[in-house]
Amino acid sequence: MPNAIPININIHSIIPISKVNGPGNRMVLFFQGCDKNCHGCFNPDTHSFQTINPYSPDELLKKYPLNGIEGITISGGEPFMQPYGLYELLKIARKTYGLSTVVYTGFTYKELEKKPECRLCLGFIDVLIDGRYVASKKETTLLARGSTNQRFYFLSSRYSKIDFCMPGKVEVIIGKDGVITKTGFSKLAGC
Repeated sequence: MPNAIPININIHSIIPISKVNGPGNRMVLFFQGCDKNCHGCFNPDTHSFQTINPYSPDELLKKYPLNGIEGITISGGEPFMQPYGLYELLKIARKTYGLSTVVYTGFTYKELEKKPECRLCLGFIDVLIDGRYVASKKETTLLARGSTNQRFYFLSSRYSKIDFCMPGKVEVIIGKDGVITKTGFSKLAGC
């Protein structure tokens, strides 16, 4: 991995605090850029590879207060299409701030293991939720995933599957600037 070159991550958007994107209070970071084109994707605005908001990993974690935040959830777009930035972000989140890390990806775990630049990231991820979104296999419980083909990989002992049964699936956040953000998965039944 290149050490001398500053690494920026192209970010689509940030939710400073959420209760439906993984266990506890979490900062949610949506990476920009994805070529998976999953039919019915809930976040198609993240597909373009146009630079939206470039941040260094350290700058990204300093942007919002982390008081009361248990961890970060990273989604997209596709985080592993920016593997070196993702690696640095995960490493800083874990080592500097002691945050837990949850990453959603359209790649499968086996695909990630085959790519050295992606394999680096796995050592700093607590939970990986893998697999493309499949609209015909929509998750109908409060489990924090989009479709039932997506699998949970618990890469540390920090969490178990029960921790991903959310108190709700949709959250509406009204920011200080008046911007309304909807996050989560959809209206669904209980776990």
